[in-house]
Parts: sequence; C-alpha cells; structure tokens
Amino acid sequence: MYKLLSHNDLDGVGCGILAKLAFGDQVKVRYNSISSLNREVEWFLENNDKNISLIITDLSVNEENEERLDAFYQAGGNIQLLDHHKTALHFNRYKWGHVAVEDAEGHLTSATSLFYEYLVTHQLMKPSNVTAEFVELVRQYDTWEWEKNNNQEARRLNALFFLLSIEEFEEKMLHRLTSNDHFRFDEFEKKLLDMEENKIERYIRRKKRELVQIQMGGHFTGIVYAESYHSELGNELGKEYPHLDYIAILNMGGKRVGFRTIHDHIDVSEVAGHFGGGGHAKAAGCSLTDEAYNQFVKDTFHLEPLQEDAKRNRYNMKRSSFGSLYKNRMEEVFLLYPVNDLDWAIVQNKTKMDQTFTSFDEGEHFLKRNYAVSLVNDDTFVNYLMDDIKKGIE
Repeated sequence: MYKLLSHNDLDGVGCGILAKLAFGDQVKVRYNSISSLNREVEWFLENNDKNISLIITDLSVNEENEERLDAFYQAGGNIQLLDHHKTALHFNRYKWGHVAVEDAEGHLTSATSLFYEYLVTHQLMKPSNVTAEFVELVRQYDTWEWEKNNNQEARRLNALFFLLSIEEFEEKMLHRLTSNDHFRFDEFEKKLLDMEENKIERYIRRKKRELVQIQMGGHFTGIVYAESYHSELGNELGKEYPHLDYIAILNMGGKRVGFRTIHDHIDVSEVAGHFGGGGHAKAAGCSLTDEAYNQFVKDTFHLEPLQEDAKRNRYNMKRSSFGSLYKNRMEEVFLLYPVNDLDWAIVQNKTKMDQTFTSFDEGEHFLKRNYAVSLVNDDTFVNYLMDDIKKGIE
C-alpha cells in the first residue's frame, strides 16, 4: 500500500494522477496546502504502519517532521520525498529525499516530472506518449516555460484545473490518459476555456486599476488584492509595469501572499523566504505573517493606485522622436525625448534634468520608479506642444 501527500495545485495534483495510474486502488492520495502538510505527516507517523510506503511530492516538511521522518526511515519505514523547490535542496542529504531544480538537460523540473521519472525508472509505471505529454504540460506551466514557448495548451490545462473540482479533474485526466494516444482537450472543454479566458481578461483589466507601488528591500514592488487567477494576473501586471521588480498578490481570505516576476534578475523565492515561505525564482508565496501584513498591507493600504498609460494614442507614443509625455498625480509633467542616436533626456515641468539615459526604457523606468508617472493621452500631449509653440511665438 502507498500513501501520497501532495500539494493542492496543478503540479501537486498531477502527482496524484500519476500515483493512481501507477498504483490504482493500492494508493491513498491526500492533497494539502503548505500549512496542512505537517499535520498530515504527524498523523501518519503517530499511526504508522511500516507496510505503507509514504510518498511526499511538491511539498517539504518542517524541521521537526524532517527529523521524525528520518527516524522512521532508519527504523525500517518506507519514505520518498520528491520536490523541485530550491528551498528544499537540503533534503538531498537523506536517502529518502530527492530534490532537483533542473534535470540533466538543464530544464526546470516540476514535481510531476520528477515523479513520472521516478515511477518509470523504478518500473512502477510504463511510459506512454499521452502521459508524457500531460507531464510536460504540467511542467511547463509550473515553471513558466509555457510563456517563453508560447505553449497555450499548458496555460489552458491550468485554467481547466481551476474550473473543475479536484475530483472532477482527476477523473477526466485519468480517463484521458488511459484511453488516448495523445493529450487533447475535447470540444466542450475548449468552449468552456474560451469563456474562462474572457472572464480572466475582464478580471485583470479591473485589477490593473488597483495596483499600488512601493519601494521595499531595495526592490520596487507592485501590490494588488486578488483571490483568483494569481499566475495570469502576476504575469500581465509584470508586463504592463516592467519597471516593477515583482508583483505581490494579497489573498486576504486565504491569508497568503503570492509573488510573481517576469524578470530574470529577481528571485521571488528569496523574497518569500524572508517571510517564511518559498517557491520558484519567478513564482513563490508565503503566509500573511505579522511582518508580511505590516509591510504589504498596513504600510500600503492608504496609497493611491498607479495610473495606467493612455491607450490608443496616435501622437503621444512611446519612443517617439517628438518625445513622450508623462504626468503624475501631483500634476508634474515630464517629457522623455531623444537627444541623439545614443541618449535620452527628460524635461520636468519645462526644466531639463541633468541626468541622461542610454535608452528610452531606462528613462521610462526612472520616471515610473521615482515619480509614478503615466503616459498622457493625445489631447494633453497636443496642448503641451501648442503651449510650447505659443511661448516660442511670444
């Protein structure tokens, strides 16, 4: 008999599906939040049966349970922990632990990909094309390779996961993986996912108007309150506001903070680790501890949201040879313009700044980070130019 304890996200449930494919009725699967895993492990150890093999995937235990699991193993118990988070690498010192952030080919791993490799290597499951395709979709979504590869099927798989209950999703995937040669969505799922994408777009548009900006720990951070679509929201906000190092998404009902970044030079697992959490370089999270609450909620709740850049402009365009006009909530006006082929300069309220920039992006990042500006609409831009012309005539 086997008992699998796994995370309750797509990657964790992917492990549960593989376990049921491999072991059938011989496995009991329990999905856990990060905080509930340790209670499950304590219950297992207190009611242990050495004939039951314990498998933990996509999650890691606290120090106390780490020691207790090792003692259980040393006494003849069967344990296997498989994880892919950098914060869990220390479990590799145990014979029962296997943590790998990357595979032999340098690809980022997921718990589902590690578990599939484990099951096939130990001849507990026969490999198949359809299962391998499912595992790869989960891996690409969980590691955010899907965006780099524009793998929309991986993103849609996660969307389907959230549209269904875990039980329904499991049932669908188990049937698909045992009755098809390749992984495909059926027509009903495609229509359902199309409707969900429209809903996500509306949700993200609304949340873009609620984002606030702070400087914290040497980083510029965007903060938004949201209980749904964290990955999609974090990704879109990161692209909309690339001057921000990362996005902090506050789920007040779940008392959690999610961190997302689109930048390679930022590791949000380190940010989450400061508050007792963890995760990946581009996606991580932590509980809303007192310290996290004070920094992300108490110290920011009074702030005004960032103003969005004007859309559908014809004249006031970014990187324009005429310059790009910005304004902040204090009604300060900034013109970012090219001096020559190499340098960009800024005029603040008709006064030229001494500092110059080697690119438009560098100049815009400076303005958005230090003055919280937004691109103004065409009417404001034209009026600004007309005012300059009138002053020149006078």
